[in-house]
Amino acid sequence: MLANLVAAVALLAAPAAAAEPAASQRSRDAMVANIEQLAAAGALGPSRRLDGRVLAAMREVPRHRFVPKLLQPLAYSDTALPIGHGSTISQPFIVAVMTDVAAVQPGDRVLEVGAGSGYQAAILATLGAEVYTVEIVPQLATSAAARLRELGYTSVKVRAGDGYKGWPEHAPFDAILVTAGATRIPQPLVQQLKPTGRMVIPAGDGGDHQQLTIVTKAANGAVQTRRLGAVAFVPLREPGR
Repeated sequence: MLANLVAAVALLAAPAAAAEPAASQRSRDAMVANIEQLAAAGALGPSRRLDGRVLAAMREVPRHRFVPKLLQPLAYSDTALPIGHGSTISQPFIVAVMTDVAAVQPGDRVLEVGAGSGYQAAILATLGAEVYTVEIVPQLATSAAARLRELGYTSVKVRAGDGYKGWPEHAPFDAILVTAGATRIPQPLVQQLKPTGRMVIPAGDGGDHQQLTIVTKAANGAVQTRRLGAVAFVPLREPGR
């Protein structure tokens, strides 16, 4: 009760530009509770318990700051939302699952392909990762970088460019998350994955729906893939397509 009162006073004292909607924390708590229920019900593969660290990060990061102002009332609903330029911010449940199976640990170097508005990168940074995120739409890359900087996510570096090629200057990566649907597993990303690392990527035949796929690289360089379930992402721009 006292903690709630202190939070309310701090909110009233904050500058208007930085103020959150009054119920934003309650909304995040409800969002996470829904994510836990979906995971337990087997919404994407067998029933699972998500890492408590991931859920804590989802409770902390203000998703409403990563969506257009007109859509902020919908920020904590379990749905993808448009962010302009034909891109979306992913459904919270999918963000949680992808982050969970990536098994990111503090100090890990993580590549994200498809920065979008910067939300997934903020979740990864909250987990203690050093994040490199590539966005093919220059306007989104610029706005994501500014937003992440404003919100204090200093461990995230944003670059405008072709994410299919990764970010070789900072490879190898402990984990790679691809937030766009690919018709094939990009070999440049496999090459940039650290031995014992894992990549999470929506992959399919080029349609609107893909299979969320986990790519693991063994210590000897051998690569294995495993599918979790059907998802729908905007397409990854690929060479020759």
